[in-house]
Amino acid sequence: MRVVIAEDDTLLREGLSALLSAEGIDVVAAHADASRLHETVEELAADLAVVDVRMPPTFTDEGLRAAIEVRTRRPGFPMLVLSAHVETRYASDLLADGAGAVGYLLKERVGAVEDFLRTIDRVVAGETVLDPEVVTTLMRRNRSRSPLATLTARERDVLELMAQGYRNADIAARLHVTEAAIHKHIRSIFAKLNLLTDEAGHRRVLAVLTYLREQ
Repeated sequence: MRVVIAEDDTLLREGLSALLSAEGIDVVAAHADASRLHETVEELAADLAVVDVRMPPTFTDEGLRAAIEVRTRRPGFPMLVLSAHVETRYASDLLADGAGAVGYLLKERVGAVEDFLRTIDRVVAGETVLDPEVVTTLMRRNRSRSPLATLTARERDVLELMAQGYRNADIAARLHVTEAAIHKHIRSIFAKLNLLTDEAGHRRVLAVLTYLREQ
């Protein structure tokens, strides 16, 4: 796997590089800004970009905008975005194309090395992984808003775990029910959110976007 890192914090940038290299992952570039992210991804044939949301020169959303630019030019390119705080608007912007292969994590998660590496593998495999705190914040803000208000408590639990990127079997294990029960809940969620069987895009991502857009 070939990875490009864009992170202005020197300690974190070098730590990420060392961590990934120790796991046999080829860090082909590690930059302190995101000004040439797309060009670097293209020139070095990267498989994944790990990008900080807030980058020089204004430290607002330069990294996010660079990530979205890459995804616009290369739909579905695996992108793992790191943030120091829960910023749900950024998660919404990043997921807006519905193509999957996106991760949005708080920087503090990097310290949980096994989980962090697992997230990288899942994003490269095309999955969508959101930080649990982002999902919890979104669910808390949107419980009273339609159409999410139509979901049962159990369906909200399932949707929250879906948004974190868990597979059906993992959700079943966490909720101590059968996988068949989870399939039933997910079908109900899709129906209540009006996500039709033949609708384009990944319905799990679209379900997450539904409440991201209703803030």
